[in-house]
Amino acid sequence: MVQEIYIIDDNEELTKNMKQIFEKEKEYKFKNVKTQDIDIALKSIPSLIMIHEEGIKKDIFELCTQIREDEDNSITPIIVLGNTWEKEHRISILKLNVAYYIVKPIDQDYIYYTIKNLVRLMYMNRRVSPLTGLPGNVQIQTEIKKRLLKKEKFAVIYVDLDNFKSYNDLYGFSKGDEIIKFTARTISRNIHNSDCENSFVGHIGGDDFIALVSDTDYEKICKNIIHEFDENVLTYFSKEDAEKGYVEVANRRGIIEQFPLTSISIGVVEVEENRFHTTLEIGEVGAQVKHLAKITVGSSYVIDRRNEIRK
Repeated sequence: MVQEIYIIDDNEELTKNMKQIFEKEKEYKFKNVKTQDIDIALKSIPSLIMIHEEGIKKDIFELCTQIREDEDNSITPIIVLGNTWEKEHRISILKLNVAYYIVKPIDQDYIYYTIKNLVRLMYMNRRVSPLTGLPGNVQIQTEIKKRLLKKEKFAVIYVDLDNFKSYNDLYGFSKGDEIIKFTARTISRNIHNSDCENSFVGHIGGDDFIALVSDTDYEKICKNIIHEFDENVLTYFSKEDAEKGYVEVANRRGIIEQFPLTSISIGVVEVEENRFHTTLEIGEVGAQVKHLAKITVGSSYVIDRRNEIRK
């Protein structure tokens, strides 16, 4: 996954140096940001922000506060590079939730591993579902916003399971977690094995997943996910239930009800330039198409396009 690192500095020398240090790390992209362009840069939600204290035309304390008060960058890591060894000054900056204050001249090995470790730590702490190992809601929102801001054409694939509650009630949450992990593997394998290089898979929570793809045959991906899921999900049921094609579960009144075996529903939303402006708008359409998929018995997918909804 590409890590965009913004360097706030009115001089581009530091950015050039960082590009040289990370020249073999193609996933790290450094971009120079002038002081007057900070508001625009923050909208892109970078993975990390570096500030050259002597290279900005704005008060360092005011700038750090501005970044922290920005909703989308409230937890974006910040590194400040400066010339002062004065402890009080450095501590005052760290109190603004700045990760590091590094005194120049820069040791190349030190800055290299500091950046790599900080980005990795943030990824592990805020972006990954402990159950599936997939990015969570923070990164999901970030990825969608980035693509909207760049006016990219892409598709959002919403996935969840049908009759999953009845499975949990009958087999227990531990077995349910196994189906969740199986579903995550199935989605990830089919998304990342596609021809799309700019793909993303996230775990919203529970049995809800999301994927972002562009420049690829996502209709084929939906068919492949359904085929693989339906072919293998039976192994998570007893032989008797698999042969019957349904499970029997007592409802709240103690009455036994029959429920179909767990299936998978997929709703796809095409995102084109100027069609959507917020992640909320995409989510609302995604909920509609996923609902259409869920009212179909068994595994199915529905695609929403600008002028049609195709089942």
